[in-house]
Amino acid sequence: MNDSVGLRFRRLNRGHVITDELPEHRHKGSSTYSGRVFQATLFCLCGFLLLPLLIIILILESPIQPEVFRLKDPPVMRGCWEPNLKLREATRLFEDQILGPESIVNIGDVFFSGTADGKIVKLTGRRITTVTRLGRPPCGSRDDESTCGRPLGFQVGPNGTLIVADAYLGLFQVNPNTGEAMRLVAGGQVVSGRKLSFINDVTVTKDGKKLYFTDSSSRWQRRDFLNLIMEATADGRVLELDMETREVLVVMENLRFPNGITLLPGEESVLVAETTMARIRRVHVAGLNKGGMDTFVDNLPGFPDNIRPSSGGGFWVAMSTIRPNPGFSVLDFLSQRPWIKKFIFKEASSGGKVQEAPCGARGHKEPPAERVLLEEY
Repeated sequence: MNDSVGLRFRRLNRGHVITDELPEHRHKGSSTYSGRVFQATLFCLCGFLLLPLLIIILILESPIQPEVFRLKDPPVMRGCWEPNLKLREATRLFEDQILGPESIVNIGDVFFSGTADGKIVKLTGRRITTVTRLGRPPCGSRDDESTCGRPLGFQVGPNGTLIVADAYLGLFQVNPNTGEAMRLVAGGQVVSGRKLSFINDVTVTKDGKKLYFTDSSSRWQRRDFLNLIMEATADGRVLELDMETREVLVVMENLRFPNGITLLPGEESVLVAETTMARIRRVHVAGLNKGGMDTFVDNLPGFPDNIRPSSGGGFWVAMSTIRPNPGFSVLDFLSQRPWIKKFIFKEASSGGKVQEAPCGARGHKEPPAERVLLEEY
């Protein structure tokens, strides 16, 4: 055997280390290093994304101070609550011709309503005529609303005049023929130590001697109604105006967003839509029970807005938003989670105010209200 052959033989028979380690585990050190780099990168990325949120939570002040309250589970939408499509059969009048009409009344065949741009309009046949404007232009933006005015509640007085509740400017008596307007109560007026910041709806007795109206909040104005809903502030009131003495008295307070109001036939009580609580309250304004209040209808399948008597002896209630069951209601979910509300408004306020786009400013239309008929029980 020569030297080269012997050398090859010795190399082929070198000892081997016997181990159970798989081949890929031999690179464990390098893979562990890569994993640590990935974890560190992920941690830094999460920190970069979460840091602004932490700043918002810890430093920024929330524009609302929401209260905790509890709503009952929404009623199952069966029986009288079962959804239907009857409103789709209604004839649409003046579609895309009026900006945000709220309440509507009639004198004979002539209808009257208020618009988002501060007008009181008369609807006769196919014609739209401006009766008057309670505020002054410019109109159309959020900032202009308080001076432009926003007519909301309408009633017809016994002498054929219009009684109009403007969210900012107050209560007015308007001649529907001449447009002459007389202010009865000023918006922003202080009553029992609190301002009338959000006058909403009005109802009048048959003899015209008493007016009852809602002030939805002494803290928030109409343009901040979303803040009012989310904060669930119990600072709403029902007030009485004596037309002879012009004295304004508080009939009931501590309501959460009192909205529509209407007198019961005996005129000893008014029904008030308490929007945030999804119920109708009965407030006794005369008689032996004057100053008392009870619940007329509780746990509605939506959040009530306006309320008016029907020809059948019941009441029409317009729902601004439904509470689907089965389904998910955002407002019900948030009612017991004020910290989520605060975070939402902190986040929104860091990039701009949460606000409603004025109806008609960008071609937006207010959604149609769903209605249910409630019979007094």
